[in-house]
Amino acid sequence: MLMRSLLLGLLMGLMSPGIALAAPLSHAAPLSHAVPLSHAVPLSHAVFFTLADDSEAHREQLINLCREHLDHHEGALWFSVGPIAEDLQRSVNDRDFHVALHIVFADRVDHDRYQTHPRHLKFVEAIKPLLAGVRVFDADLASSPKTAEND
Repeated sequence: MLMRSLLLGLLMGLMSPGIALAAPLSHAAPLSHAVPLSHAVPLSHAVFFTLADDSEAHREQLINLCREHLDHHEGALWFSVGPIAEDLQRSVNDRDFHVALHIVFADRVDHDRYQTHPRHLKFVEAIKPLLAGVRVFDADLASSPKTAEND
């Protein structure tokens, strides 16, 4: 049983770049010499659009442009786009947008490739007349390793 646990731990460490983050900082390599976390984990790219004219037609136009230009990019693990959930109005809900776009990339390299891709650049130009504002939230995603306790 002990050997199985040790082997499982070793394999998880080799397969999961994020597991190294669990090591105490006193034993970790200096941050300046460490491999950047962003190169080893998926990247979430969340974009919140505020329309200049918030009409149903403009919401649909923006959603369709997102689907046309931004779906199926290389390295994209997840793509979704949709309007604000009108019925969710708790005090913690940010209501300062009309359409949300979420793309999860396999890593930073795929995200960076997307940013300079001609389809993305064409999209940016196409939406400018529709918008009053854009907010972008990019985040490195690290998941916890699976264990027998949480399977």
